[in-house]
Amino acid sequence: MKAIALTSFGIPEVLKELELPIPSLTDTQVLIEMRASSINPADYLFRSGAILQSPMAHKFRDQLQLPMVLGNEVAGIVHEVGRKVTQFKPGDRVMGMVQRGSYMDYVAVEEDHLAVIPESLSFEEAGAAPTVALTAWQALFEQGHLQPGQRILIQAGAGGVGHVAVQLAKQHGAYVIATARDYNHDFVRGLGADEVIDYTKADFTTQITDPVDIVLDTAKDASTFGTGLPGEIGEKNFSVIKDGGTYISVVAFGINQYPKVRNIHAHFFQAQPNRTDFESIAHYLKDNQLKIHVNETFAFTAQGLLQAYRKSEELPKRGKIVISKNIG
Repeated sequence: MKAIALTSFGIPEVLKELELPIPSLTDTQVLIEMRASSINPADYLFRSGAILQSPMAHKFRDQLQLPMVLGNEVAGIVHEVGRKVTQFKPGDRVMGMVQRGSYMDYVAVEEDHLAVIPESLSFEEAGAAPTVALTAWQALFEQGHLQPGQRILIQAGAGGVGHVAVQLAKQHGAYVIATARDYNHDFVRGLGADEVIDYTKADFTTQITDPVDIVLDTAKDASTFGTGLPGEIGEKNFSVIKDGGTYISVVAFGINQYPKVRNIHAHFFQAQPNRTDFESIAHYLKDNQLKIHVNETFAFTAQGLLQAYRKSEELPKRGKIVISKNIG
């Protein structure tokens, strides 16, 4: 089968199409014929080699061997199921998450990390959904315990996780403040944001007059890569949270060790795949309560993936960048 692998670290990176054996299944896994996947910001840490100097490097030691197949999301058709799999059968359209390695013709995924794709959803939309939708869902409802009427600030409201979080928070009855560059303001308001602040032109701490209950920080802050601690944006986030509020970061992995401020519950969060949450997300997608914005789609080739990575680093940023077998 074809796989697209990273063959060296650094920017520009070297991507190559390889022939690899089709993955073998465990009893609890499903073999997916991949039709679409997507780009996630965390890929940058691996492609650039920054992960090698990160305090998190030891957690990924076994995954830092080249060539390396990236990709965390998959949408496709069930090709084969393990002996103990009961929820899926060959021919089902499914979407889900893997720890790493979805840029391949066939991907082995745990049954509990999958959900059936709603009929109304394309493979491209489904391939863009799992990581960002699950991260936003769990951050808001399982980590933040968001309640109707609460005030929430969502940093980078036009991004992958951000644009999903704005929709889910508004659907849940929260008052939503989001940050975004000026050219994304109409987009973010269209998602349901009550206020949108251009953080490049105004200090958001002066624009927020009443403290918020929760901050969900999805903004890519380069200063966090080396230390994992909140950068300039992170420091300002604390100042707009009420005493005893909640600060959830999907970027500052060292925030758990940060000194406690005004009894604010601050923690780093990564999504934990499970079928119950995926099925809840699929229900929202089916009922059009949630829409995944696909910014652009590229071919499943080494050149297409390189173009997708380049696009993900350009402005404007909005939604997700997708890799599809329906292109090229």
